[in-house]
Amino acid sequence: MDSEFYRIRRLPPYVFAEVNAMKAAARARGEDVVDLGMGNPDGAPPRHVIDKLAEVAAKPNAHRYSASRGIPGLRKAQAAYYQRRFGVSLDPDSEVIVTLGSKEGLANLAQAITAPGDVVLAPNPSYPIHSFGFIIAGAAIRSIPAAPGDDFFERLRLAMRFTVPRPKVLVIGYPSNPTAYVADLAFYERLVAFAREHELIVISDLAYAEIYFGDVPTPSILQVEGAREVAVEFTSMSKTYSMAGWRIGFAVGNARLIEALARVKSYLDYGAFTPVQAAATAALNGPQDIVATNRALYKKRRDVLVECFGRAGWEIPVPQASMFAWAPIPDQFLKLGSMEFAKRLLTEAHVAVAPGVGFGEEGEGFVRIALVENEQRLRQAARGVKKMLAGA
Repeated sequence: MDSEFYRIRRLPPYVFAEVNAMKAAARARGEDVVDLGMGNPDGAPPRHVIDKLAEVAAKPNAHRYSASRGIPGLRKAQAAYYQRRFGVSLDPDSEVIVTLGSKEGLANLAQAITAPGDVVLAPNPSYPIHSFGFIIAGAAIRSIPAAPGDDFFERLRLAMRFTVPRPKVLVIGYPSNPTAYVADLAFYERLVAFAREHELIVISDLAYAEIYFGDVPTPSILQVEGAREVAVEFTSMSKTYSMAGWRIGFAVGNARLIEALARVKSYLDYGAFTPVQAAATAALNGPQDIVATNRALYKKRRDVLVECFGRAGWEIPVPQASMFAWAPIPDQFLKLGSMEFAKRLLTEAHVAVAPGVGFGEEGEGFVRIALVENEQRLRQAARGVKKMLAGA
């Protein structure tokens, strides 16, 4: 029997696994590791959300199978969010679907719309599911720049002109994980025009919509006229409401793509637990204090990280959005590469980060730092970094 199955052969070893194993071993030895590796929020949802979960879970009929598309109230709540936040009107029945987190939703959409051999355009570096969701579905990936500038569109133009077969799908994600790049509405206007001209499906990952640090809120691609002809957008409750483990996300936009996702999901799941969906509805419809609170929290942590790591000798570019900093490896360690540097940082500074190469080969030379520890712990991490740099 072949030692590896077809799709498993298409997946490289998980880059983060080795660092995670080292982190677990260090903690087992009693070492205090400041874990800035995984984008796992350390907060909790608002009290009224947890209360709604408990209230609905107490009902005897709440424990049956739920709705794969999502309960109507939650789809309506998401449509209402898009209306008040972006000025975008959505039909909750045909243009909104609930997913088990945006990651699951994107992977299932890839299964729904991809034929073996299709070419998909994805940024490099980017969140791994942007590429590997389609690789698992049988596609070939062509990389484009992660930064939303002129080079992005030049590479896009060349890809459409010279790739055989012609690319079918483009994946984007702003604010970006891991790079924290942001895109403005003018970028989306240019992109929608390009996609309509070339009959290109656009999948936008807007998981960090509410974690922006400037005065201008993050835009949605669906704000552009004609975007729903070509685009679907994923959002998540995870970071905005500190509900990562609840696994609730959404896809909205192009009705044909939403229907394709719904068809695949109908074979794969019965939807999230109904009390979780009811609680997510309460989060979207209820007081929004936590949205601003979380934004301020991540901004403060960003400022502390940049300031204290800078004083330690490691200059960190200031991210304008997301819960991540995309940090170039200090010059004296650059020859190690991101994986070995991450290991050294864990061993010598007791700080865990994500090696940039795990987000694509263009991520080499960087590490991703997640703002998931409090300010005191960030300063502790900086002290470990300072000692490590001093001994280099």
